[in-house]
Amino acid sequence: MAHDGAVERAGAGGPVARWAPGSHILWRYRENAGDRFHIVRPVTVVRDDDEGLAVWMAPGTECVKPVFVDGTPVNGEPLESRYTKPRTVTRDRWFGTGVLKLARPGEPWSVWLFWEPGWQFKNWYVNLEEPLTRWDGGVDSEDWFLDISVHADRSWDWRDEDEFAQAQRDGLMDARLAERVRAAGESAVEVIRAWGPPFSDGWPHWRPDPAWDVPSLPDDWDRTPAYVSS
Repeated sequence: MAHDGAVERAGAGGPVARWAPGSHILWRYRENAGDRFHIVRPVTVVRDDDEGLAVWMAPGTECVKPVFVDGTPVNGEPLESRYTKPRTVTRDRWFGTGVLKLARPGEPWSVWLFWEPGWQFKNWYVNLEEPLTRWDGGVDSEDWFLDISVHADRSWDWRDEDEFAQAQRDGLMDARLAERVRAAGESAVEVIRAWGPPFSDGWPHWRPDPAWDVPSLPDDWDRTPAYVSS
């Protein structure tokens, strides 16, 4: 089954849809204690092949993000109540510089690149997460709280360990999942120390095609995937 901007390629489990460069898709995250999507970001496909998926989130992109039911932002809430206070979602825009996101098939993390204004490279960010699930309109995952910041000099440090611990206390992940997340992080650290892909692939020098427009957020951003491919 072919889709707009996509081509079919045979995979071990049957045909796998690949998106052509310039295609618009959604990069979504489910809630950690539910099935709803609470983070949705329209992105432009940079590359999609057997080595991985690369997408660009442009400045000014309209996104969906979580907020508390009174409209206040999540990040300003004390950690002790951040994951227990009732939430909803709102539409907002991504301000500042854009973000390049890279994900290799089956890996339990994606790697994000950030720049300062003027394309001064800032850092990589390893976002530990459920391996991406592909569907006809994009990719879905679940964030795992714990992250790794990787700097231009190849040094690195753990990020959000306090949120990772609080999520366990609040029942958003059990001990088995927490162990899996920590193991995923250690595997990512091995790649960082060896300076393997994608860190060694020259992505800090990449630039978006100036002809690309900013993808819009569809009204059915929370739709159930029509089909899922591995």
